[in-house]
Amino acid sequence: MLNVVLVEPEIPQNCGNIARTCAATGSRLHLIRPLGFDISDRAVKRAGLDYWHLVEVFCYDGLKDFFLRHPEARDDLWLTTAKAPRPYTEAVFTPSCWLFFGRETTGLPEPFREEYRDRCVRLPMIPGARCLNLSNTVAVCVYEALRQAGFPGLSPAGEMSEAAE
Repeated sequence: MLNVVLVEPEIPQNCGNIARTCAATGSRLHLIRPLGFDISDRAVKRAGLDYWHLVEVFCYDGLKDFFLRHPEARDDLWLTTAKAPRPYTEAVFTPSCWLFFGRETTGLPEPFREEYRDRCVRLPMIPGARCLNLSNTVAVCVYEALRQAGFPGLSPAGEMSEAAE
């Protein structure tokens, strides 16, 4: 199962949208405190209302707490940052990897990025564009990781395929 890790997210609507992506793909959502909102906040639940019960959400008191509880994550993690030296398409994701995303205003902490410099990837953008919205970036990376794994457990076709038969 894929793991999405949000480090100190600030905007509840982004978290709600990401929770919905996790629910729809069977991915786990890990939230690293401090959070810029309460996860029971109406705005978070509104963005993923119909899906909130389908997502596994875990909270941690900082990166240190996270790695104490999940030391295995160090062996199969990817960090997304607009400052990365290479695009996400060069990453080889595994079906149970850990995808890290930073806060909306400042991204991932620099010491953390430097520690895993060779595991930092970015979404290509035009020069001068700061970054994409966090929930969009998560969706792109989650679906690329799942595509590489053959979309395990996901339905490949919708109801239109059944109507044609």
